[in-house]
Amino acid sequence: MIMDNWNKIGLVKQIIIGLFLGIVLALLVPVGAAPVVIFGSIFVGALKAIAPLLVFFLVMSAIAQHKNRHKTNMKTVTVLYLLGTFLAALIAVIASFIFPVSLTLVQGAEGLTPPGDVVEVLKSVLLNIVDNPVKAIYNANYIGILAWALLLGLALRHAAETTKTMIANISDAVSKLVTWIIKLAPFGIMGLVFESITTNGIGALLSYGKLLAILIGCMIFVSLVVNPILVYALIKQNPYPLVFKCLKESGMTAFFTRSSASNIPVNMKLCEDLGLNKESYSVSIPLGATINMAGAAVTISVMALAAVHTLGIQVDLTTAIILSVLAALSACGASGVAGGSLLLIPLACSLFGIPADIAMQVVGVGFIIGVLQDSFETALNSSTDVLFTAAAEFREWRNEGKDITIKG
Repeated sequence: MIMDNWNKIGLVKQIIIGLFLGIVLALLVPVGAAPVVIFGSIFVGALKAIAPLLVFFLVMSAIAQHKNRHKTNMKTVTVLYLLGTFLAALIAVIASFIFPVSLTLVQGAEGLTPPGDVVEVLKSVLLNIVDNPVKAIYNANYIGILAWALLLGLALRHAAETTKTMIANISDAVSKLVTWIIKLAPFGIMGLVFESITTNGIGALLSYGKLLAILIGCMIFVSLVVNPILVYALIKQNPYPLVFKCLKESGMTAFFTRSSASNIPVNMKLCEDLGLNKESYSVSIPLGATINMAGAAVTISVMALAAVHTLGIQVDLTTAIILSVLAALSACGASGVAGGSLLLIPLACSLFGIPADIAMQVVGVGFIIGVLQDSFETALNSSTDVLFTAAAEFREWRNEGKDITIKG
């Protein structure tokens, strides 16, 4: 009876219940309820484990069975990914000039080696593409997984139908596993919230309130203003039902898992629920997890300009625009660099002649505020993967006269 009633509640409501319970337990019985942390570890671990297999088999199956007459929207989606990332960087640069922030520099990033320049970042991405396929799956190197799945899919285009059917069956089985794992989301979120509150608290964040306000404010502006404008330009109707659905069903889990990679299965399921073309989203979602990095572009731009303002360096308009392009390019390669967006801050700082030792102190500040910065960044990045994938396909639906109705 209890399970029947629980299953009747929508997943988002279940997650909200888990979120509430995690907060209550962390505040009232932080020691006695400590074992609930394992739920968060199991949930994130399961998502991270299944995601590489899901991407590999789903993409390979989709490409192997693709018919030439079937249209995909990859060109439109890729343009949206790159344009959205650049606009996010530009918004962050503008906001940093309107609301300049100075930092109290700290240590805390010792032993980490940032990339030297954009060429090094792009070289890392290219090397990841040709990584050993087994190693790519083991290390969750999604750019490599995507490349090998595409090549194998193309090689299997003329294989026997029984072979294609077998691959499709494996793909369906992995997708079924994903639905089972996603049912654990309420318990996983409860554990993640409990761990976050009991481990980090909010005390360390208060001294960086203005910096966090700029970072989070830019990300919210991109989510609720920039992205809806881009979507409206494609579908020519109110974009907010789609925007809010993506934020609610993708952004919420990404916020707590803080991993675009582990949110790939969640995004795939959401695309399926929206009725999107599997051949398109099976490629666009893992691709988005590697190059659609609006949140990372915001982080790189804001943190670099905070260092600039702290040191009293004057920045002209041309350099600011160059920073936007550099931040966007760097963000697109973030998945190939250990440490993600924070370790790309020194690269942006080098544009202004800021020494590496000072830039790494800025990275240290990033680690302090990372509990919130990374959560909002991942929520923006991951939810936008679905948003742009859906927008590109909805444009085709509109041109064909199909109804576009988004149900909450």
